[in-house]
Amino acid sequence: MTAETTAKKSAKRAKKADGAHRLRIRVRAYEHGVLDGAVKQIIDVAARHNATVVGPVPLPIDIKKYTVNRGAFIDKDSREQFEMRIHKRMIDILNPEAKVIEALTNIDLPSGVSIDVKMM
Repeated sequence: MTAETTAKKSAKRAKKADGAHRLRIRVRAYEHGVLDGAVKQIIDVAARHNATVVGPVPLPIDIKKYTVNRGAFIDKDSREQFEMRIHKRMIDILNPEAKVIEALTNIDLPSGVSIDVKMM
């Protein structure tokens, strides 16, 4: 590598390390309607405090399939399949202030919605 490319890479790292804090929120639920309502609440709270919001970004759906025998003794070939779909969304809040984080911790979301929050 030349000195110019290494200087560009180190400038990118310094730019990332300096002031680019972000709050990454991953929201998961079994029902997409409940999930979209929760995401809308989070975005509304962030927008109320003038925070920069990126997203919601839809993530791939996790599908868990379970196969069960219909009969206990006979008809081995007769089976039933069940599946659980887990819908996911990701929201980034760029350079969050303390009041935004405090407002997000006090938000009341519906049951069945799980949230993972990371500070990056």
